[in-house]
Amino acid sequence: MVQKAKILLVDDRPENLLALEAILSALDQTLVRASSGEEALKALLTDDFAVILLDVQMPGMDGFETAAHIKRRERTRDIPIIFLTAINHGPHHTFRGYAAGAVDYISKPFDPWVLRAKVSVFVELYMKNCQLREQAALLRLQLEGGAGKTPAGEAKEPAGLLAELSARLAAVEEQAEALSKQLDDESADAAAVATAAHLERKLTGLRRALDALEPGAAAAPPLPSQN
Repeated sequence: MVQKAKILLVDDRPENLLALEAILSALDQTLVRASSGEEALKALLTDDFAVILLDVQMPGMDGFETAAHIKRRERTRDIPIIFLTAINHGPHHTFRGYAAGAVDYISKPFDPWVLRAKVSVFVELYMKNCQLREQAALLRLQLEGGAGKTPAGEAKEPAGLLAELSARLAAVEEQAEALSKQLDDESADAAAVATAAHLERKLTGLRRALDALEPGAAAAPPLPSQN
């Protein structure tokens, strides 16, 4: 069973959080509230998130400062941040949002359909990366000489494990290809396209490593980095 992705919603106004939950509930993912920058940073200490929706105007630690802290942490620096703001101070203000590490900057009131579509792209990318990490872990097990297990707990033959790994990886490759085509068709954000391309490169490296394990193949190359 595929675990749901977590989406962090950060806003000091309860009514805004409620509105975001109503818009994003159709994605059927886990929505986590934070009413301040400090509360958001605390949530990020223990949980992994697919994307963060971050209000800019908050008392105390504002959105820009919160984003700076997120980007300084190794654990959280790669999480996409979408800034939400009710105030538009022009290009300089928008540039400050991107400079703080945001992948998008949306002014309120925003189109609920557009926001949901943008968030869904990053959720999909997150889920594909999770699947890729799972395949990499299974492949490392094989490279280290460990045998897999059947549902009954019996050891699998190496050939059987390779076939299962190849089938699982093929499914992820097919989904990643479909997502990349969707992003191209919709002229998506550059950050989403770049993330999808990075995912495809890692999939290619994993496929090469898996192919190298086939009988008669050359030694397997190093596994792709998970960063």
